[in-house]
This record gives sequence, C-alpha cells and structure tokens, in this order.
Amino acid sequence: MEKLIIRGNRPLRGEVTISGAKNAALGILPACILSDEKCKIENLPNIKDIQNYISILTRLGAEVDMLSNGRTCIDAQKINYENTSSAHEEIRNMRASYYLIGALLGKCKRVEIPLPGGCDIGPRPIDQHMKGFQALGAEVYIEGGKVIAKAEELLGATIFLDVVSVGATINIMLAAVKAKGVTAIENAAKEPHVVDIANFLNLMGANIKGAGTEVIRITGVEHLSGCTYMVIPDQIVAGTYMLAAAVTYGDILVKNIIPKHMDPLTAKLNEMGILTEEYDDAIRVIGKENPKAANVKTAPYPGFPTDLQQPMAVLMCLADGVSTIHENVFENRFKYLDELRKMGANVSVNGRTAMIIGNGKLTGSVIKATDLRAGAAMVLAGLAAEGKTEIMGLNHIDRGYEDMEEKLRSLGADICRVSAKEDADEIDHEVC
Repeated sequence: MEKLIIRGNRPLRGEVTISGAKNAALGILPACILSDEKCKIENLPNIKDIQNYISILTRLGAEVDMLSNGRTCIDAQKINYENTSSAHEEIRNMRASYYLIGALLGKCKRVEIPLPGGCDIGPRPIDQHMKGFQALGAEVYIEGGKVIAKAEELLGATIFLDVVSVGATINIMLAAVKAKGVTAIENAAKEPHVVDIANFLNLMGANIKGAGTEVIRITGVEHLSGCTYMVIPDQIVAGTYMLAAAVTYGDILVKNIIPKHMDPLTAKLNEMGILTEEYDDAIRVIGKENPKAANVKTAPYPGFPTDLQQPMAVLMCLADGVSTIHENVFENRFKYLDELRKMGANVSVNGRTAMIIGNGKLTGSVIKATDLRAGAAMVLAGLAAEGKTEIMGLNHIDRGYEDMEEKLRSLGADICRVSAKEDADEIDHEVC
C-alpha cells in the first residue's frame, strides 16, 4: 500500500494540460466491440480504469496494441462473449463494465457478466438499462450475481427513461446501433461524454441523432467500420485543477479543455469572488483569500456535476460564511466529510444536504480517500491545509487521475507518494 504526503498552504502556479475524459473513454472502449474493423483511439487517459478495461477486452479476445501518447489500436473482430468468465474479477471491480452488456448484446446477441462494482456512493441500480434492453427485444435477468441478456434479434423501440441516467443512455445506445429499425431514447442524459460516444459511433457508420438533447434517435445499421477518434478532455479532472488554484489562492492555466463544459463550475467560482479568464481551449483561475460562501445543487448536465461536489466542499471550508451542498444525484455521497472534519472542517449533514461553515482554515491530518472524487477532495484539502497531510486509499485516486502528483509538483506542490509504512517526518523534502 502507498500514501500521499502533502505539505500544504502554498499557492500553486503555472500550467496544466488535461488528458482524455475517463467517462467518455469507458464508453468508447466497449463501443469498439461493435466495429467490424480496427479502431484507433487517441487521447486515452493513462489511469487504472482504462488499463482494467483494456485488460477485459483482451481477455474477451480483442487484439490491443498500446501505442505512445495515449494512442491505442483495438481490433475486436474476434471478441467472444463466452470469454467473459476469464475476466469476472476485473468486471466486478468497475462500474463501467456494464457497457459490455450493450456492446456484446449488439454484436453477439448474448452476454453474461457479473454485476458491476464501483465506488460506494449510494445505490446505482441498472433497472433502466434492463428496461431498455427488454424494449429492444432482449430477455434480461439477474441470476447468481450475474446479468444475463440474450436475443434472437434486436428491434428498434421507443424507450422512456424514468430517471435521467448517463449509464442507461449509453448502454441502450450501444445495443441499438445495430438493431433493426429506429430506436428513440427519451429523457436521455445530455452529458458531454454521451455526445462523445455518439460521435465515435457515428464516425464508424452508426446513425445517431440528437445526442446532447432529451431525445436520441438511432437508426440501426448492419455494419460499423473502423476509424481514428480522439477522446474529449476530462471536464471533472479540469474542474479539479481549477479548484486547486482556488483552494491554494494560486494562479493556474488549465489547458486542453472545452470551456463550455466547465460553465457550471466557472459560474460558481465567479460567484464566490474567484477570477477566471476563458480562452479557446483553456481557462485561467486566480484564487483569492476569503472567498464568498455559496450554495450548490448537483444535477445532470448542464447542471453542477455531482463528481465535483466533493472537491467544491474543500473550497467551501475556506469560504467566509455558510455554504450548502444539495446532492440530488446520489444518495450517499457525503462520507468524505468525516475526513474533512479531521482537518478542522465544520460540517453537518441532513439527508441529501450538507452545511459547511467556512473558517478559512484547514489543518493537516491523516485521512483517506473513500471513493474516486473524494480522493481528489482529500488531495485539495491537503494542498490547502497548514502542516502535513497523509492520504491513504490511493487506489481510488489512481482510477481517474493521470500523473496527479507529477502535475501538482510542476505547479509547485510539495507532494510525494511513498510506502504506507514510511514515516512522513523522515522523508526528505527534496525527494518529494
């Protein structure tokens, strides 16, 4: 096991380049299963979730050639749904493995995989996924801890999602691209990565219209060709570094992003008195002491992202006044607040609402990442805190952030990764 050691309370300054979007890539990789030719994917983030998914595809029979600089060539023509048994452990360990259901159902008309895992942030049922597959003509059921889906053929249908679900929208889209006829997904998710996956499928020859709106229409095709595609930048990673500038009262230019995707966060930072400057593919964030308190309500895109509410809470701890977070997407996403309390945060929770009384100060402590985005929040808290912070649970952080320590060090952070057994007081600052 490893831990991060951060000696905080120093402003971060400089430039950081954002890698490809994890959530888009995790849909694009299984989408390659549907292609009848080779696909080259560029700007893949070098993170554990992507490495895990590539390993799953390899076990299923795909030929994967890892090239340089985030480029990967995937030939999934020999994919066999029966090979999923060899990847059960990897499938169980990640939430996005459920996209294998839609992709394999579309290609092989049969799939059997373990129920997916992922971060413990509350119930995340797959009932809307199953509803969509059933509407397309598949028999879908859960038995012995596995999801089993099979169909003689898939037929287009109109599917209304009872709740806006990113996962269900993408999964149904994967299954429907080769179904006969027209499929309409109503009350569809609008997130940028939904649009990115639709764009990738269209480049292969799919006929998808309306991605990014409430209704997505898919006209099934028989053949999907290969293509070269670049994954969009990661808006959540971009937001994390924007908040890193804010919580350290620093000055960071966040590059290789789509500024429009950052509008909910940018607007909230401006509301708190933090200066932002927008460019074609970058945003500069200039932090200030004693930011104003704010209220945040998470919502599906284009609302404030649930994946940024945890990092945002760190800034609220430093704000002047009382801030609130209303978590409207997941039921159980406030576990990390117990860790912030160890650092002096004054927080309370009532159901899906957290109240944070900012006091402008956090102090170093021994804390842990309870999930991926909570891990990012812990890093931000350590960067902002006075004294030394030790962070455990780095496996969560590594799932979604590429070279986080190196990027933060390039901005001036005093941060290093060491064995969990090492004494932080004996570590040479120069090593960090």
